[in-house]
Amino acid sequence: MLDDLDDIHPLFHGAPSSASFKKLRKRIVRQTREAIEQYGMIERGARWLVCLSGGKDSYTLLAVLHELKWRGLLPVDLLACNLDQGQPGFPSTVLPEFLEKMGVEHRVEYQDTYSVVKDKVPEGRTYCALCSRLRRGNLYRIAREEGCSAVVLGHHRDDILETFFMNLFHGGRLATMPPKLVNEEGDLFVYRPLAHVAEADCEKFARDMNYPIIPCDLCGSQDGLQRQQVKQILDQWEKNSPGRRQVMFRSLMNIRPSHMLDPKLFDFTGLMRGSVKFEQIDTEVPKLR
Repeated sequence: MLDDLDDIHPLFHGAPSSASFKKLRKRIVRQTREAIEQYGMIERGARWLVCLSGGKDSYTLLAVLHELKWRGLLPVDLLACNLDQGQPGFPSTVLPEFLEKMGVEHRVEYQDTYSVVKDKVPEGRTYCALCSRLRRGNLYRIAREEGCSAVVLGHHRDDILETFFMNLFHGGRLATMPPKLVNEEGDLFVYRPLAHVAEADCEKFARDMNYPIIPCDLCGSQDGLQRQQVKQILDQWEKNSPGRRQVMFRSLMNIRPSHMLDPKLFDFTGLMRGSVKFEQIDTEVPKLR
């Protein structure tokens, strides 16, 4: 997997030679490949719109997907896309220059959704819902224009876990970001290949690769966001019990409808004595890879 410098994608040029970085890179590539295969993301010959915000997660996504394609393990075409949403001070030249240097096919689109969000969202309310909806609509449009069958996002394991707890605490439902879904119009897939990758690994990878990180000033300028609060709770749990995040994440992959309370998922009224052989519940903590 980690060969000499003559056999490497440009996105990995200058990668640290330390054993710890090679181990990190190998882990991220393996986990991404596992998610792609496990959730059936590959359509041979398809074209993916890889969304690039300029944050650590999207840089990691871009690099790993090109690594897999470079190795012949991802038989799809990749088009990187950045949506410039008109935020004041956004360094609009950073991503185009980076992508040109890396030889990555890309499209940069300017749409001033920032002004719309600032105008429509009342004082004291968070921007995230409207901002993400406007961004998603534009990305779907671009995907159609470019002949892409999938919009690929950089959400990682921690995003998925945080969304689960946000829905639990504030939405009254058990749901999270799925690794694969079809949009409401039914014409595009939405993929999250980093679903199994930890945020800390994305952060360390992008930092060690010295990618030009661009912060999101619109979201970062607001305090008291529900996601920030959930992240603080999970951080404290992880501090008290290292590995807790991974255990909780694996529970999302090990759901037992018969041991929940949703009659739409399990026929409780039709359950009869002697009709089901009950097995002892396995209480052993899942082994971590």
